[in-house]
Amino acid sequence: MDIVDAILHDHADQRRLFAALDEARGDIDSLGKIFDRLRNHLESHAQAEENFFYPQLLRDGEGAADSDSAEETTEDAIDDHNEIAEAMEAAAKLTVGSQEWWDQVDEANVRNSKHLSEEERQGLPDFRRTVDAELRRTLGVRYLAFQSAHDADYTRRKKDVDSYIEENAA
Repeated sequence: MDIVDAILHDHADQRRLFAALDEARGDIDSLGKIFDRLRNHLESHAQAEENFFYPQLLRDGEGAADSDSAEETTEDAIDDHNEIAEAMEAAAKLTVGSQEWWDQVDEANVRNSKHLSEEERQGLPDFRRTVDAELRRTLGVRYLAFQSAHDADYTRRKKDVDSYIEENAA
């Protein structure tokens, strides 16, 4: 599977899980379970992108749409991953279903929606244009293998954006 297709599939899952939280409002047991799954999925998804997608984009990308460079796209994405994780971590410390919890979940949803939009407009088209299909398939398999091993319970460490770019741009 092409890594771009795998990422787009994950994006659909994220949108579905955020919507499921809204549908489960009032059912605390379901809210907690859906939230845990979403949180783990967001964390393993972000780490998988940081392992397999963004390093290759930094090497081959040129920038697409309203992004001037692959470095700019990557910098924004890593910042977004950190901000989404912070909102989800804050929610995890609160009482599921409380107004404070919903405020943090909504913040994560807003940040995630912004990130998905940017990635689908900038990073993914740039990747399709600059990375050949065979390498996209190889990276897709590695991406899915990582997620398969970590999607049920994974906590990503916050990244320093400048260090990440320096380490992965070579």
